[in-house]
Parts: sequence; C-alpha cells; structure tokens
Amino acid sequence: MGFIIRQMKKRDIAQVQQVAIESWHATYDGIIPLAVQDRFLDGAYNDKSMKHRLKSSLLFVAELDGRIVGFANFSNVDQRGKAELGALYLYPEHQGAGIGTALLQEGIKQLEGVREIYLHVEKQNRIGARFYEAKGFEVLEEFADEFDGHILQTVRMVLYVKKRSRV
Repeated sequence: MGFIIRQMKKRDIAQVQQVAIESWHATYDGIIPLAVQDRFLDGAYNDKSMKHRLKSSLLFVAELDGRIVGFANFSNVDQRGKAELGALYLYPEHQGAGIGTALLQEGIKQLEGVREIYLHVEKQNRIGARFYEAKGFEVLEEFADEFDGHILQTVRMVLYVKKRSRV
C-alpha cells in the first residue's frame, strides 16, 4: 500500500485543487463540456471555498510518498445521523489501489454518530457508480439535474452505516 489517510490541512489546498481538476477532467471528459467543468471547479475549489470547506466539513487526504493523490469531503452529521459525501476524488492512476476505500472508511470512522451517508453521482460516471455500489451504497433515485446549462442524469445513493462496537 504505502499511502496514509489523514485530515486535510490548510497547506494541502493546492495539491487537493490539482487532484480535483485532474480527476474531474478524466472522469467527465465527453460527459460534461470542459468549459462547464472549469467553471464548476473554479467556484467549488478556489482558495476561499477550500478554506470554508476546511472549517465547516470533514476533509481527508490520501498521501503517497509525500504527495496527495486523493481526497474525500464529508459534511458534518446532522441530528438524525445523516451526512453527505460531497467529494471523493483520486488521480486516475491511483484508482483501484484501495485508496478510495480507505478514504471512505476513514470518514465512516470519524463521523461521530453517522447512520446514513448520502451522495450524488453522475449516471455516466460508471467508475464512480460501480465503486459506490461495491461499497454497499444503494440507489435511492435518478433525476435530471441542470448543471450550469448542461443537463446531467444524477443518481442519489445512500449507505446505511452499521458501526461495530469496539471491544
């Protein structure tokens, strides 16, 4: 393995932004126009947005040989035990190595009182959808979603978390 999962720090912002850009371009090439991707990334992953995410949500990074190769962003758990997985991105060359699974497991471990984790995945993002299905996420609904003038087919999924008691 060789990678470590840890909480994101402010000094990681530039590397996380690069992971977001490269993984989005690789994942959504041919699905979402490049200009639409770039506008989204510029708004969602600019320095100000990243600093806000660091303060208001749970962010984990996967580090390999001192370089960040992936990250996951979870919302805080609400009073009903529900949280949202807003992002789980890896450099394409690091997919399939257990890093995404480790990021997901770290979120589950750190989200105090979580019972359900929700996410949205674009239907044509087969790699992402298959990953989430393999981890036990279930499809709740599919719907058309307007995304910066582009219509996407969005799938909402949920993972029902069963926490093991620590002995």
